[in-house]
Amino acid sequence: MTVLDIRNLNLGFMCECGFRQALFDVSFSLEKGKMHSLVGESGCGKTVSAMSILKLLPKTAKITGGKIYYKGENLLDKSPRELQKIRGAKIALIPQDPMTSLNPLYTVGDQLLEVIKIHQNLKGKEAFDKAVEALDAVQIPCAKERMNSYPHEFSGGMKQRAIIAMALCCKAEILIADEPTTALDVTVQAQIMKLIKEIQKETNTSVLLITHDLALVGENSDYISVMYAGRIVETAPAKEFFSNPRHPYSKALLNALPSNKNFKLETIQGQPPSIMQDISGCRFHPRCPLCIDICTDQIPVPDNVGINHYSACFRN
Repeated sequence: MTVLDIRNLNLGFMCECGFRQALFDVSFSLEKGKMHSLVGESGCGKTVSAMSILKLLPKTAKITGGKIYYKGENLLDKSPRELQKIRGAKIALIPQDPMTSLNPLYTVGDQLLEVIKIHQNLKGKEAFDKAVEALDAVQIPCAKERMNSYPHEFSGGMKQRAIIAMALCCKAEILIADEPTTALDVTVQAQIMKLIKEIQKETNTSVLLITHDLALVGENSDYISVMYAGRIVETAPAKEFFSNPRHPYSKALLNALPSNKNFKLETIQGQPPSIMQDISGCRFHPRCPLCIDICTDQIPVPDNVGINHYSACFRN
């Protein structure tokens, strides 16, 4: 069952030199109870794609086309008041930086209680017990006492757990995790991903994971979509993606991963384009070792290359 369906999303930003497009016909879907990872190099459009779902965009951003369906309703048609009822309660967000996502002037408990009061209309002891239950569910020790702690008294990993607790306390159906392990050490990264995976299984929550770390998604994701310069270039079930990548960019990303067999890391020549660059044809063609003439002036569309496997390349 599909709970979230993004179709042909186009978005751009107003700059000093005019309007510059950042997303080009982005399409992917999120299945009930599954984890779908959106991966790619920094600046490729992963975060802005995710933020478009709840229209949490800067004033300079403008969505110029496409639809975002949640349970059959287009979120882009919703008013700010209607979206407010969905944010947090139905679709929750784990922001990119746990260090700055909590207000330093209020206790963690106060911030949890605010979310509960807004989205569940609970007060007093009932709201307090709900907040303690959420902190306990994300394995924060002495949860009741920690309600009175300020964010600076939490480690990076505990701050991230507190943010996850805010999503849990409202039993959101969809969890958008935007680089949830940023600035955390390797051990804590594994703990956070294990926690998200456990929550997903226990509550049948759908998770959209935004990351540039392919090693992170290998053991956790059900589906993977690869972005490059504002376009989805490949979507596949996770096992199929790692065993049989079809797009040259996907292959290059996987070849750049460390392995026991290859001590010399491969690199992708060149740099990803900026939003200011106009590129005709396939946006990866300036860096692609398999580029042919058609790649320079025509845009490849995703082609079905297997079961639920799509690749946008003329060389498929």
